[in-house]
Amino acid sequence: MTQAPAIDDPEPHMHILECSGCGLRHEIGALPPGYLVRCRRCGGPLLNIPFNSLQRTLALAITGLVLVLIANTMPFISFNIGGRIQAANMITGALVMTDQGLWPLAAVVLLTTLVAPVLKLGAICYVLLGLRALRPPHDLPLIFRWLEFLHPWSMIEVYLLGILVAYVKLSAIASLEIGVACYALALLMVVMVAIDFVLSPEVVWRKMEERGLIKRPVIADRSHLVLCETCDLVAPIDGHGAACPRCGSQRHFRKRESLTRSWALVITAAILYLPANMLPILTVISFGRGEPDTILSGIKGLFLAGMWPLALLVFFASITVPFLKIGGLVLLLITTQRRSRWRLRDRTLLYRIVESIGRWSMIDIFMLSILAGLVRLGSIATIEPGVGAISFAAVIITTMFAASAFDPRLMWDAAGENR
Repeated sequence: MTQAPAIDDPEPHMHILECSGCGLRHEIGALPPGYLVRCRRCGGPLLNIPFNSLQRTLALAITGLVLVLIANTMPFISFNIGGRIQAANMITGALVMTDQGLWPLAAVVLLTTLVAPVLKLGAICYVLLGLRALRPPHDLPLIFRWLEFLHPWSMIEVYLLGILVAYVKLSAIASLEIGVACYALALLMVVMVAIDFVLSPEVVWRKMEERGLIKRPVIADRSHLVLCETCDLVAPIDGHGAACPRCGSQRHFRKRESLTRSWALVITAAILYLPANMLPILTVISFGRGEPDTILSGIKGLFLAGMWPLALLVFFASITVPFLKIGGLVLLLITTQRRSRWRLRDRTLLYRIVESIGRWSMIDIFMLSILAGLVRLGSIATIEPGVGAISFAAVIITTMFAASAFDPRLMWDAAGENR
């Protein structure tokens, strides 16, 4: 790992990089594989070039698609109580939610656990295999551009934690059998994490340049350079909204109406946070009688059952994380509007944390889909999702959009650190 020097007297053969966290520009020469370059001002990542990035990523993506096939065709998990056996697969919970009229919740579960991971793995295979072809398809830059948007919505690792919570809750009242599909899903999580580690977008874009699919622009005038927020290319721009010469995305000097959009989404999330914690998230019906459970009452039940480590995990992911994310974004927005110079580097780090942790609050939603898919024993025992789950999922999605809309470079602009 090394820190990049800031622009001083740039040389023609150097590549210009801009930190997406603070806006500082750097000049980087050719680097061998194995280097991770960080911004010298805020410490954010600028460039990562792993060893054999394309070969290892392709192998992992093909493995991931095989594991997805296994996870959706083999036995997943079964529930046995009093001789009654109920089996479920990955999409059973979403189907049950749809039957009960909670189709928005079912759509979120399917998108994050099946659609986004499959599209991500398929797009990676298509792009990397296409780059090996004698005549690479001309749509590779477009496909790879859209791959960036899929990354935060692929939540296999969060889904596995949801399985763990559901397993612990049900194991106290019934016997559970884990199927081959569940182990395949665990391996898929490892594969997805490994792909994020070894895949270097910059290496892919450079390979496309070598194959003649795109051209790196010649930088003659350094006074009108703009960072592309999709592919990280720093290139000249004629005006707001001009297309990136590498990936075709619209570019802007800063994210459009960043503070206005972030405030609107944060306020929306704060309003939804109240019904998400007050309305029932599920109802357990046993022999015709049932009592609705909110998130807090479910955590209380785990504590009373002696499962305090799991209760702490759910409390942190479902209560603390959304609250801290909303509070963190409010702090960033207020300090930016007040043009504060207070702890700029720490506030940039706070933004990175806020942006990365929000998706982990989906544990409760995934746990609910698993419980609803498994516990379907008619009058003996049934678990029904509640309307509070829709509000809670809306809080998570809204805060993710709010973090994405905020541009941390504005903090440094407002403090007078960027020209």
